[in-house]
Amino acid sequence: MITSDQEFFMHKSLKLLPMFGHTNGNRSAATCHYKCGNACLGETCNTSDNSYFREIAGAALSRRAALGLGGAAAGAVVVGHVVGGGATPAVADFGGNGSAGGKLAFTPIAPVERTVDTVTVPKGYQWDTVIRWGDPMFKDSPTFDGFVKTVEQAEKSFGYNNDYLNIIAEDDTHGLLVCNHEYTNEEIMFPEDWFKANAAEARKIAIASHGFAVVELVRAGAGKPWSYVKGGKRNRRFTGTTEFKVDGPAAGSKLLKTVADPSGHKVLGTLNNCAGGTTPWGTVLSGEENFNQYFVGTGSSVEKRYGIPTTSERGWETVDPRFDLNNEGYANEVNRFGWMVEIDPQDPTSTPVKHTAMGRFKHEAGNISVAKDGRIVVYMGDDERFDYVYKFISKGKYNPRAARQANKNLLTEGDLYVAKFTGDTEAEIDGSGKLPSDGAFDGTGTWIPLTQNGKSMVAGMSIEEVLVWTRIAADRVGATKMDRPEDIEPNPVTGKIYMAMTNNTQRGTEGKAPADEANPRNKNKDGHILEVTETGDDAAALTFGWNILIVAGDPSKTSSAYFAGYPADKVSPISCPDNVAFDSKGNLWVSTDGQPGTIGYCDALHKVTLVGAERGRVEQFLAVPAGAETCGPVIHDLDNMVFVAVQHPGEGGTFAEPISYFPDFKKAGARAGEMAGPRPSVVQVYSLIGKDGKPGKDGKDGKPGALPNTGR
Repeated sequence: MITSDQEFFMHKSLKLLPMFGHTNGNRSAATCHYKCGNACLGETCNTSDNSYFREIAGAALSRRAALGLGGAAAGAVVVGHVVGGGATPAVADFGGNGSAGGKLAFTPIAPVERTVDTVTVPKGYQWDTVIRWGDPMFKDSPTFDGFVKTVEQAEKSFGYNNDYLNIIAEDDTHGLLVCNHEYTNEEIMFPEDWFKANAAEARKIAIASHGFAVVELVRAGAGKPWSYVKGGKRNRRFTGTTEFKVDGPAAGSKLLKTVADPSGHKVLGTLNNCAGGTTPWGTVLSGEENFNQYFVGTGSSVEKRYGIPTTSERGWETVDPRFDLNNEGYANEVNRFGWMVEIDPQDPTSTPVKHTAMGRFKHEAGNISVAKDGRIVVYMGDDERFDYVYKFISKGKYNPRAARQANKNLLTEGDLYVAKFTGDTEAEIDGSGKLPSDGAFDGTGTWIPLTQNGKSMVAGMSIEEVLVWTRIAADRVGATKMDRPEDIEPNPVTGKIYMAMTNNTQRGTEGKAPADEANPRNKNKDGHILEVTETGDDAAALTFGWNILIVAGDPSKTSSAYFAGYPADKVSPISCPDNVAFDSKGNLWVSTDGQPGTIGYCDALHKVTLVGAERGRVEQFLAVPAGAETCGPVIHDLDNMVFVAVQHPGEGGTFAEPISYFPDFKKAGARAGEMAGPRPSVVQVYSLIGKDGKPGKDGKDGKPGALPNTGR
């Protein structure tokens, strides 16, 4: 709780941080405070008594029926990081069919100790920044100043803590970067004395540093590093005050109306945007995740189910009355956040949208498959301990030959479902993570309808209530409580769905849900990854089969670590899976969030083989700097390039005493545009290996380029 501006800067005594003493290992209490509002310290949001696996095992469909007959999704079109169709400009998909013809071959790196302050990449590769927090995006953008910031500078520059990322290669030399900005770390953004003297300005800067950025890119040719274009025609910033349109069944509902917007159709800003996806028609989806921390609540039971605190976490209500739900006319303001949002990076004049048809919760993911009949299917997770996995099936059908605007309306209407998992050998699950006698954690599942044909399917709730209070609706239908569902994405080669469960240290503790076959470990600190096969390989199916691909951990220290049967002593250790991505061959790539506190290593990006004799093999490709999280991986393997968003580098330090100097590495003497401290950044990793099989002459293995990327 923040009770004064001075306490906002809690670095002089880390004991003032609410999560101090409650984190695992070396995880920073600052991460818990600024990223998710100390969610783990509060009461468990999901206190419902809905059915657990042991109670529903007898109701499952047969495994044969749930799995269907095929092994690959021949009838489904899966959309990953590539756009195309309709009026969308042609795209060079360097993840699947680009012109460079690379293979992204690498020798796995060793795990990197959590104190190492650089990006570590394999031999034969180099890393460099594409764009950093504070880099000017427009011709009239003020120059970044590490000591004094302004709202104007924040609104016209690259925002803070980039998370979801896509690099859309439009041809060999031109592209577009789309990235969101999840949250802010004021204790390392601002000097303490400056914040004390300018608290209101600092909070407005923080609001402006959330949202999205769209930035044009250029480069010399395929496989070469990108530079961003300052003043690009499509460059755009979305912030915490940008106007969003609300659509879908809950638009105009009394639950969304406030004194500032009596229509219930217009919202200012998007906050805490996490994972997302790119649609077939070229727009970008992103989920509003830990929105609860920005509001002061009234203490109602509904607010508790969403984790809304009754005391201030960030103090934003001191500069904008809508962030205090006790203020007259603003009780519904919090209901206007927690949605899936859609932006159009191709049209800088477009109005972004919040889609109510896809429900309101702590959204992760937002990744799309096209069903056999052409309907759009969006997979989503609710990133909270004991919360759920969802999918949305559109009413309309995708038409790649239709006008782009027609496809942009597909997410306005459709049916919302929540997942219920059943294990094959539930009786054998004891919480230790020991494999059942059939040699796998696996089973079947059902997608339970919450809305269908524009009507509520939950007794006692209207469709507006189901969509605004989706967690409560899912509680009532008996959805399966999961271990923090984060990114959920379909494989573009096989159509199988991969679901990252980051962790849940409260699983199996007193009064909490016990282990089950889909969440097989009590006090699950390392997380796991599920592989789901929709019945008939059709994304619109309402039943599925599933298995656990990886039970994460360091095999040298955790006996329960499991890698789909691959020898545990031959894998890179991995913990806290967060975002997932795929290369052109359908290999899984997994970024992590929390390894410093669980296995003592910097967060990382790993490649996971999914088929053949090496199924389950985990190979570490890179590690991010001290205090940072690996976000938004983009794999352009045929271009020999990988991109990640390096989020919250140096978290746990302060402006005066940084623990990271990434990416400028200026401990003193920082010039205009630089900072003697950490800056969240988008990083590109590219091959130095030439056609002769030898490293090129443009840099040393694993070292950044000589100059930071400051725009063209």
